[in-house]
Amino acid sequence: MNRGIATFTLDYGTCPKWLFDRMVKLGREMTRVLIEEYGPEEFIKRISDPVWFQSLGTVLAFDWNASGLTTILTAALKEAIRGQEREFGVFICGGKGKTSRKTPDEILGWGEKLNLPPAHANNLVYNSKMSAKVDSSLIQDGFQIYHHSFFFSRNGAWAVIQQGMNTGSQTARRYHWYSENIDDLVCEPHSGITTQIRETEVLNLSAKASGKTRELSTELVSSGFQTLMSDIELLKKHSSTLSQMMKVSVSGAEVTLLKLSPDEFHHHPVEGEDFWNSPYLKKILEKLSREKPQTYETLLATKGVGPKTVRALSLVSEIIYGAEPSYEDPARYSFAHGGKDAIPYPVDRPTYDATIETLKQVVAKSKINPFEKDKALRRLEFSHHPARNKAPYMSKKGYSS
Repeated sequence: MNRGIATFTLDYGTCPKWLFDRMVKLGREMTRVLIEEYGPEEFIKRISDPVWFQSLGTVLAFDWNASGLTTILTAALKEAIRGQEREFGVFICGGKGKTSRKTPDEILGWGEKLNLPPAHANNLVYNSKMSAKVDSSLIQDGFQIYHHSFFFSRNGAWAVIQQGMNTGSQTARRYHWYSENIDDLVCEPHSGITTQIRETEVLNLSAKASGKTRELSTELVSSGFQTLMSDIELLKKHSSTLSQMMKVSVSGAEVTLLKLSPDEFHHHPVEGEDFWNSPYLKKILEKLSREKPQTYETLLATKGVGPKTVRALSLVSEIIYGAEPSYEDPARYSFAHGGKDAIPYPVDRPTYDATIETLKQVVAKSKINPFEKDKALRRLEFSHHPARNKAPYMSKKGYSS
């Protein structure tokens, strides 16, 4: 699965109607040409690529580094194809705020209109919900998801564009998902992650390094509610000791407290939380213990399971059983096509030129007046010039045009 993250300054206010109307008009033409040239599935693939998404937003006249690009571009594209979804073969659900919560109903609505098998439509809904759960619960990076858009084709290709905000740092982070080559929804699902701001306190339970934590969390709830609560009571009993950098070691029935140096101890995000006496958390843990999910994905998919539940299970797994999760922010620094100063790597000229050339061709084939075409091309040239722009995008494995 290809997914990624980009971080932008947090925007407030609304997009002027005159600008939004023009974005809808040009967006309709860009979508038409892209689908005519490459097909619905390729359009889904390209929209899931941060380079393409960012470039398309820039061509449609939005600032490359503004969080509003995400919400306005997806809204403009949704409006652009309204009434022509069947013709295009592409369907867009969800959006910002309250609209994002309507995504499942919109997917099911299209399922009925298209006569999709119920299992197919329900699977799309499941993927939509899981993408939100993974990015809000497993990657706890301080960004609250507030925008979720789900793109899919009749043949089953799908992409998710969702965005979270961090009001403290006044930034937004965008998450991209793509359905191709999905191996595991809960283990290193991102093929490339980029951000302008690297967080220092992140609990990344989707990391490969967190595999033991995921495994033990599943075993903990399957071992029975009383056994799980005994472990929690042990943590509560030694809560003051833990705050002084102590670690519990369990060997059979023997419990040993190990003194650790500051460099050896990672402070778990829930150590400072007073939620062990939460009736709601106890209720969810009891439900999980009763249902005994066989996989961590099933555990996460259980209704009611959220960030606090997975944090609590992670703490028990680490402090008592020694399964330390990853605390490294999965985001990586990179730039659109490299930097003119070769940092973080030299400009990838072939990819850079191919991206620009393809978008130029799409604009040229769009049915808009020459004046609008010229403006779009000039925006494209300016925003992607390596000497002017260092817009972030995914680069763990790299994206091609």
